[in-house]
Amino acid sequence: MEPKYKRVVLKISGEALAGDNRTGISDEMLETVARQVKEIKDMGVQIAIVVGGGNFWRGRTSKSMDRATADYMGMLATVINSLALQDAFENIGMKTKVQTAIEMKEVAEPYIRRKAVSELNHGDIVIFGAGTGNPFFSTDTTAALRAAEIDAEVILLAKKVDAVYSDDPETNPDAVKYDKLTHHEVLEKELGVMDSTAASLCRDNNIAIHVFALAEEGNMKRAVCGEKIGTIIR
Repeated sequence: MEPKYKRVVLKISGEALAGDNRTGISDEMLETVARQVKEIKDMGVQIAIVVGGGNFWRGRTSKSMDRATADYMGMLATVINSLALQDAFENIGMKTKVQTAIEMKEVAEPYIRRKAVSELNHGDIVIFGAGTGNPFFSTDTTAALRAAEIDAEVILLAKKVDAVYSDDPETNPDAVKYDKLTHHEVLEKELGVMDSTAASLCRDNNIAIHVFALAEEGNMKRAVCGEKIGTIIR
């Protein structure tokens, strides 16, 4: 199997890292992610990663807290997940750098675009933590922004659900599964696969999005090779 893409941004939801626990970090899911990332790295694919923080904190559900404060707390949650991923990757021999949009030199490098690109070119995995460093922007938007900045060809959107549906498949058994969509359809139908800012940024910069289930072994490799799994948004 030959990879379809040379450079990708892998977006992992915090909830996916929690596995069946729903909160915190599952050791089993960390190992699953590390194995799958190694599969595509060994194919010569350059990999940048953006991870969410919803397994620790979902600020938008808080009605009493200041939104900016809640968002900054969420950014810190993504750094926890970034460090956990870095440790899992390095345990199986993959050189990994964490760059954060909020400076915290004791645990990670600050985000510098040219340095990130250089590290990718040298075969290192780069994990972008702390979102964009600004409140009111999601980690989906971070993934779209970083993909545009580093000239990634696709965002691999690894989720708990296996594709994009017309409604929540867990609560609506009649929800329709989509194999293909356009960015415009994602926005028009308000499908919720990613927020409108992120979807617009991907549309404007011609970045494809491939949504698939993280938990199923081999899915990441299938997505990188362009197999028809999950949902492809172009």
